[in-house]
Amino acid sequence: MKEVTLNISLLVLIIVTITVIVSFILLAYRSFISRIIKEKNVQHEAEVLHQKKLVLENIKAQEEERKRIAVMIHDDIGNRLNILSLWMNNLDTKGDEIIKKNIYSQMASLIDAARSISHSLYPVNLESVGFVLYVEELIANLSHKINISMQVMPGYGKKDIFVEVQLYRIIQEFTTNVIKHSTASDIWIYIKDYPQNMSVIITDNGQGFDYNLVKKGMGIKNIESRIKSMNAAHKWKSTLNKGTRLIIIIPKNNEFPNQNSLN
Repeated sequence: MKEVTLNISLLVLIIVTITVIVSFILLAYRSFISRIIKEKNVQHEAEVLHQKKLVLENIKAQEEERKRIAVMIHDDIGNRLNILSLWMNNLDTKGDEIIKKNIYSQMASLIDAARSISHSLYPVNLESVGFVLYVEELIANLSHKINISMQVMPGYGKKDIFVEVQLYRIIQEFTTNVIKHSTASDIWIYIKDYPQNMSVIITDNGQGFDYNLVKKGMGIKNIESRIKSMNAAHKWKSTLNKGTRLIIIIPKNNEFPNQNSLN
C-alpha cells in the first residue's frame, strides 16, 4: 500500500509539474505573440504616420508651386495686360472701329483667361479676402449654373491658410463634379466651429452615385487626398436618385486616430 501511495503521489507530482511547465510555456508564448503583435502595430502606425507626412509634404509642395505660378500670372501677366488695355484705350486709332473693337475684345478675353488660370492654380486672394468671402465669390460665379447656398454658423474663426485652401479646393471640386455629372439643381454648404473640431457638410439633391463604382475617379481622389492632408475624418452618404452628402470633421489640434473615415 505504501508503495502504491508513493507511486500515486509521484504521479500527481509529475502531472502537477508538467501542468506548471506547460502553463509557463503557454504564458511565455502568449506574451511573445502579444509583444510581436504590439511591435507590428507600432511599426504599422509609424508607417501610416510616415505616409501621411509624405502626402502632406507632397501636397504642400504642390500648393507652393501652384501659388508661385498663380501669383506670377495674377500679379505680372495680369497687370501687364491691364496696363496694355489702358494704353489701347488712350490710343488714338482714327481708323477702323471694327479692328479697335476686336483688339479690345481680345484684350478682355486675355485678362479673363489669365485671371481664370491664376484662380484654378491657386486661390491667390483667399488669404487677404478671407475664406468665407472667397467661397461666396465662387458661389456667385457659379450662380448661373446651379443654386448654391452656404451657411456659416456664428463663431467661425480664421484657420491656418493651408486648411482654408484645402477646404476651398474641396468645395470647388465637389461643386464642379455636381455640375458635370449630376442632375442636381441645388447645393448646400454648412460650416460649424466646435471647441475641438470644425465640421463641414456639403449636400446636393442630384442623382447620387455608388461610391464603389466611382471611388477611383479623379474627383473623388482629389477630394479625399485633400481631406487626408488635413488629417481630417470624412464620410460619404449617397443614395441613388436622392443626392449626395459629404461630411468632413477637421480636428483643431490636427490630431485624429489613424483613420480618415467616419463610422
